[in-house]
Amino acid sequence: MEMTLRWYGSKFDTVSLNQIRQIPGVKGVITTLYDSAAGDAWERERIAALRAEVEAAGLSIAGIESVNVHDAIKAAAPQRDMYIENYIKTLENLGKEDIHLVCYNFMPVFDWTRTELARVRPDGSTVLAYTQAAVDAMDPEKMFASISGKTNGRVMPGWEPERMARIKELFELYKDVSDEALFANLKYFLEAIMPVCNKYDIKMAIHPDDPAWSVFGLPRIIINEENILRMMKMVDDPHNGVTFCSGSYGTNPENDLPHMIRSLKGRIHFAHVRNLKFNSPGDFEEAAHLSGDGSFDMYEIMKALYETGFSGPIRPDHGRMIWGEVAMPGYGLYDRALGAAYLNGLWEAIEKGAVKKVAQSA
Repeated sequence: MEMTLRWYGSKFDTVSLNQIRQIPGVKGVITTLYDSAAGDAWERERIAALRAEVEAAGLSIAGIESVNVHDAIKAAAPQRDMYIENYIKTLENLGKEDIHLVCYNFMPVFDWTRTELARVRPDGSTVLAYTQAAVDAMDPEKMFASISGKTNGRVMPGWEPERMARIKELFELYKDVSDEALFANLKYFLEAIMPVCNKYDIKMAIHPDDPAWSVFGLPRIIINEENILRMMKMVDDPHNGVTFCSGSYGTNPENDLPHMIRSLKGRIHFAHVRNLKFNSPGDFEEAAHLSGDGSFDMYEIMKALYETGFSGPIRPDHGRMIWGEVAMPGYGLYDRALGAAYLNGLWEAIEKGAVKKVAQSA
């Protein structure tokens, strides 16, 4: 297991590489070319410059999150082959720069959905939150406007203003795309990119839909164990794997997170481990990583990762805003640093317990 932190780049992130380097146990970052639009082919020179900057700070690039998939690919629009070629060029350049993990998603229109970016919790911290009743009462074209004033001046991933300006056009693009069609479009995409992934040993780790159900009638397919196993079977290649995000799968309480981890043994290439607190079935909020602060048993989640031999990058996710910090909601320094330390502590305890058990049975 390699503990990492997500970093958006020196031009966009309030958290510096120097600060990340000081978090005990964090040796790498999950990063991206944040100003690249979906569909752009990443130039090798820019990737090399990003890598050099990270390594100069004493860290490594453990993976990319995200190389965004253009909507023409997701919706099977006429230009999809051109955008797939650009994606292949990007993967090739990443491979040449010794980067071997890409987290991506296949969600239509909204990369993730929250109805609040700064819900105040009893301790005074603020968190991302979701209320189904608010979504049901909202015009999707006004979704961005409802949260744009709470971004602390930051551009939220998947909610870029230029993208949100095209909401009506995007909904029109997906109007005839069913779950089955989206599965077929994902298969077409994966089959096209697997040769370059095999050549450069690039693990593609699909991120689950968040939340794990249809929002505004849009198709959602990466939502549960059945669908993710189907996705891996339809393109049965070891480089076709998953990002196991406990918070995204966990939005649906019917998803048994430790069981899902065990069912995906060997195909989890990357893990986001975070906690949620459910107030009711349609109302949840982000919590501190500590099990007792939310609804998930974080010990059992980490134990399942350990017992299935997970050795890839892992990162804390969606921290609270605490101690007066002003940053991109969910991506400040303080609470994610606490989360990294907590997850590292769980892993150490689980590892030592396993070693002790083996010694006692010898």
